[in-house]
Amino acid sequence: MAGVKVPLIAMHHAYVVTERIEGIQNMPNVRDHDASVYLRLQGDALSVGGYEQNPIFWDKVSDKFAFSLFDLDWDVFSANIEGAMNRVPALEQTGIKSTVCGPESFTADHKPLMGEAPEVRGFFLGCGFNSAGMMLGGGCGRELAHWIIHGRPEKDMYGYDIRRFHNSLTGNNQWIRERSHESYAKNYSVVFPFDEPLASRNMRKDPFHQVLTEQGCVYQERHGWERPGWFSKDGPAPVLSYDYYGAYDGPKNTDDKYRALLGKEYTFDFPSHHHVLKDECMTCRQGVAVFNMSYFGKFYLSGPDAKQAADWLFTADVNKKPGSTVYTCMLNKSGGTEADMTVSRLEPGAANLPLAPESNGDTYYLAIGGGVAEHNWNHIRTVLQDQGFTCTLVDHSEDMGMLSIQGPKSREVLQEVLDTDLSNQAFPFSTHKVVNAAGHQVRAMRLSFVGELGWELHIPRDSCLPVYNAVMAAGAKHGIINSGYRAIDSLSIEKGYRHWHADLRPDDTPLEAGLAFTCKMKSSIPFLGRDRLELQKKEGLKRRIVCFTIDESVDLLMLSLACLFVRFVLFVSLMTKITNRSKQCDKYWCRSP
Repeated sequence: MAGVKVPLIAMHHAYVVTERIEGIQNMPNVRDHDASVYLRLQGDALSVGGYEQNPIFWDKVSDKFAFSLFDLDWDVFSANIEGAMNRVPALEQTGIKSTVCGPESFTADHKPLMGEAPEVRGFFLGCGFNSAGMMLGGGCGRELAHWIIHGRPEKDMYGYDIRRFHNSLTGNNQWIRERSHESYAKNYSVVFPFDEPLASRNMRKDPFHQVLTEQGCVYQERHGWERPGWFSKDGPAPVLSYDYYGAYDGPKNTDDKYRALLGKEYTFDFPSHHHVLKDECMTCRQGVAVFNMSYFGKFYLSGPDAKQAADWLFTADVNKKPGSTVYTCMLNKSGGTEADMTVSRLEPGAANLPLAPESNGDTYYLAIGGGVAEHNWNHIRTVLQDQGFTCTLVDHSEDMGMLSIQGPKSREVLQEVLDTDLSNQAFPFSTHKVVNAAGHQVRAMRLSFVGELGWELHIPRDSCLPVYNAVMAAGAKHGIINSGYRAIDSLSIEKGYRHWHADLRPDDTPLEAGLAFTCKMKSSIPFLGRDRLELQKKEGLKRRIVCFTIDESVDLLMLSLACLFVRFVLFVSLMTKITNRSKQCDKYWCRSP
């Protein structure tokens, strides 16, 4: 009724309560992740439930159903019974005392929907708890109250924030249904670091998608976009239409190379294709690689108050001469980092590139990590509205591609493609120009997110493939290769560069994150969150984000797990000592008069 899209779907969800089981009173609650079931002690009986591969969707929600239940579908629930009997064989000889089958709401990633709705200011969501409402209700309720009163939660809640989903997806029934099913069916699955969903893929594709697929691109899904993860040497591995894992009597995908490659990632150690990722990184370090970063958010900020808005929004001074590109952060009222991005100041007057807005005043081009573009878009709009700035914010993310050509040989390659001098003097770092590339106008920026010499080319959609082909043709004699985000992640972390919400969260300040250089603290220009940074600087830092290196060739994920295991062992040892000490104290007090 309020025009707010709420991306959840209703399903039947059930549990059963057994008859009395002799001697079960001391049994702990159990989750069997292989069978996707749980067994919870309920008096002298067990309640048994789980997550089936074929849950029943409730497509027509009735207004008259309040506080009602469904009849349990034993054909569906039998998978949970079989899994439970495998874990507790006594159940095979135990009757069922009662059943509970009711409607529950599920979301695309099995996490709640919280925060202010993108469509309506002051409309907050607190729903979609995926049968974990009792478990999450206390903490989420506290954070939501803080969110409503203060405009943001006290803790980092981005994983539950409705803005984690792009607005083109939240009203898409296919996306909601498929992704919610997969999240439900995989609820108890081990979450491996580089797993990707199979449901609702190919929702947003850039102009390079087909040509890169043919070259063996193994895609990752972010914000609905298909972005290159890495490039297989064994030919194309396209993402197939979702088969619901063979549920609902539908055909299951065969010869699914993409799913097979994901299966090789189901490890916390180096995958079998780790050498391919290494080659992509080393080629960028020693030669030249091209990265398709088209999924980036690409916004234009213009209007009468654009300069004033830019001063307030961005921690860095972006009002340098036109042609400059500045890396900057955006903060919240607490001084926490809401985003990091590059902001390019454009020439005033007529648009100097297709899609750039016509403006006689100040205009800025914002390039933002695509996975958080919706969050950034709404943060900027909220600040503009709260401050009363008269500005226009335009999203051209779908209309433009973005190629990043990086490595020591990038200048040699691009000098053959671009009609401009690429020397240090003519094209310094952190500047941009509108140039011709293979007869097409593009915006070239000298930037790097991997720590090498390189340029980004921001390209109108219709010009993407001709420019890409020209780059690859010029780079052939230099050994140019396609590379993906797995390599970007590795290369950037070696340089200590930050990824928002992987390394940098809304409760981390730039001072704590080693990004003080992005803050115009030496100027008198006010910006959102500056007062908190000044106070923190005065009081001194209590924590910092730091990088460290190791000499051993070991997967840091395995090292992290080992550290967690050691901490767990130490914790158990400590608790054992405390328990033993407690028993000794009990004996002492029992002997006392």
